[in-house]
Amino acid sequence: MTDLSAFPIAAKWPAQHPERLQLYSLPTPNGVKVSIMLEETGLPYEPHKVSFETNDQLSPAFLSLNPNNKIPAIIDPDGPGGKPLPLFESGAILIYLAEKTGKFLPADPAARYQAIQWVMFQMGGVGPMFGQLGFFHKFAGREYEDKRPRDRYVSESKRLLGVLEAQLAKHAWIAGEEYTIADIATFPWVNNLVGFYDAGELVGFKDFPRVQAALERFRERPAVIKGLKIPA
Repeated sequence: MTDLSAFPIAAKWPAQHPERLQLYSLPTPNGVKVSIMLEETGLPYEPHKVSFETNDQLSPAFLSLNPNNKIPAIIDPDGPGGKPLPLFESGAILIYLAEKTGKFLPADPAARYQAIQWVMFQMGGVGPMFGQLGFFHKFAGREYEDKRPRDRYVSESKRLLGVLEAQLAKHAWIAGEEYTIADIATFPWVNNLVGFYDAGELVGFKDFPRVQAALERFRERPAVIKGLKIPA
């Protein structure tokens, strides 16, 4: 029997299946990157909901796994060398799971780094900019009379969508002809932008037909359909 008692988080969220990868998350764009990846790879895992309503992400138990108090985070009981591996940051987790399973990250070194660069593009650009747009369009920031902050993020979000549009004019998926972790990282944010944030009209999403088409193909994948709802 796998023993996770060395991890304080396991006391707050007890594992029913400690031999499985433990996922601590919420169905936000960053959270579902990992649940989608786990569904795509078929790795056995056990999800645990980290509720923002009760500030679970600020609890000592969660902070023991991620001192940056952000979801998602994982414990892989079968990490490198057969030892448990705790890990946070969604991009790092995607790369780890891709390398662990040999899936959704090219084996060719050049193609591998091409895919990783697009993961970094999402982490450094798409996520932060789309997230700020959501704050100023849907959440508390929408009450601000000065619309210059919102407009700045609208403009930058349009620019980033344009970068994706140009890339998808050359390839079927973001990093090339094959579906990779670059797509798993990016399309949950695009989906959130036009869905939950309801900002499609604001950013002129109709002007990016290739991004639209790729998003639809992404949404149709069975692992995506399931992963977008995990943890329930």
